[in-house]
Amino acid sequence: MINVLVADDELPAVEELAFLLGQDPRVGTIHRAMNGDEALALLAEHPVDAAFLDIHMPGLSGLELAEVLGRLPNPPVVVFVTADDDRALEAFELAAVDYLLKPLRNERLTRTVDRVVELVAHPAAAAVVEMITVDQGGVSKLIRLDEVRFVQAQGDYARLHTAEASYLIRVPLADLEQRWAESGFIRIHRSYLVCMQFVTALKLSAAKPTVSVESAVLPVSRRHVPVLRERLQATRVRPLQ
Repeated sequence: MINVLVADDELPAVEELAFLLGQDPRVGTIHRAMNGDEALALLAEHPVDAAFLDIHMPGLSGLELAEVLGRLPNPPVVVFVTADDDRALEAFELAAVDYLLKPLRNERLTRTVDRVVELVAHPAAAAVVEMITVDQGGVSKLIRLDEVRFVQAQGDYARLHTAEASYLIRVPLADLEQRWAESGFIRIHRSYLVCMQFVTALKLSAAKPTVSVESAVLPVSRRHVPVLRERLQATRVRPLQ
């Protein structure tokens, strides 16, 4: 069980996040702070495993607070929770484990708690997650590689599909196939790469083989079926047929 700090200068935001975290049985004590100075005072008396910080707070900002926490002998895992979607690069430069955008989605928060629990249990296994720069409506933002479910070729571009949205990047699918192989991505078709950890079902013996990635059903080329069968030996996924 993990103990956490929630810091935000808006009381409704503090209470909402504390409530959502309190629904997760893996979360124990939840400390609340309305600014960075109050957060530091609380942490001096009550060390926590994770700090969920708003970026814009009076006095010490969330980014400044994270920098201070990073200098502690046993720093907590830091997660930023903000309505500001253009500060992600600064956040991850401070080794934040995640960057959540308001309004919060329970499913997204659960995935963040998954990461926090894993890092708290196995701190030596922490790895730097590759961040990908994407364009959304003319605004550059960062997404985590481990959020990408599958990738679809679109000419010289590739479309990255996450749980929330899809993003077009100017990188050929063949380049991503090589670059992301060690991250669990596998080619299933001339137009698709999938991340095996998000595969929910396969139909490899059907007339038209398919892979299901949550609600998306993707085609599998016949020549890729043997490779997929081999990969099944090392995954939790079992073919339906």
